Amino acid sequence: MSKRPRRFAPLKDGDVEDSGAPKLAGIVFDVDGTLCEPQNYMFAEMREALGITKPTDILDHIYALPAAKQEDAMESIRKIERTAMTSQKPQPGLVTLMTYLTTKNMKMGICTRNFDMPVNHLLEKFLPEHKFHPIITREFRPPKPSPAGILHIAKQWDLASAENLIMVGDSIDDMAAGRAAGSATVLLVNDVNAHLADHENTDFVIRQLDDLIEVLDRGFFSRSNFMENKIWKSTSKEDKKAVLDLL
Repeated sequence: MSKRPRRFAPLKDGDVEDSGAPKLAGIVFDVDGTLCEPQNYMFAEMREALGITKPTDILDHIYALPAAKQEDAMESIRKIERTAMTSQKPQPGLVTLMTYLTTKNMKMGICTRNFDMPVNHLLEKFLPEHKFHPIITREFRPPKPSPAGILHIAKQWDLASAENLIMVGDSIDDMAAGRAAGSATVLLVNDVNAHLADHENTDFVIRQLDDLIEVLDRGFFSRSNFMENKIWKSTSKEDKKAVLDLL
């Protein structure tokens, strides 16, 4: 797993400067807390339904049960998710970012620990005109924080590795999976996950999804190398301040 500074060439139309950076090949998104606003109350309800407490991982617990009990346990958490999906709210900037990425012909995939119904509900309701493929849900094993889902997406995109991808998420599982896959990572920060902003697996931090547009237009660069980036050196003081406000 590489820990070198991550950067990608600018996506801005007409930007002919040679950044010396590789081209971004695609972006993988988490769902709950990333494409839609967090519904963290679900996790407490799931643990109560399963009779477990923190820090026991919900899916690890279910997969460790005898085979005859796994489906009932899985259905108990699916029921909670089906109820919660009716109150899904899109993250601010969701449609703006996806429209931008679509105009850039950027590959977009999903890697989530949710099951497929809430994912499909969100996409059909808020992003009916945008294509995500592949969509990796709970049925794919092993789940995040394993990098397997992201690596599978890279393979489906005919990429030799996931190193020219970005994983966008809101949890430590997202950051860990992205880093383990060799991808760059972007944290969508909120009041609950702010402690992850300085985590070693987090390459960049945004406060709102469409903040990523400006970053990609200029050329993505991780916090560990942004001062050395050619684009950064030629950026105006006002624009530098705007970027630093996102870090």
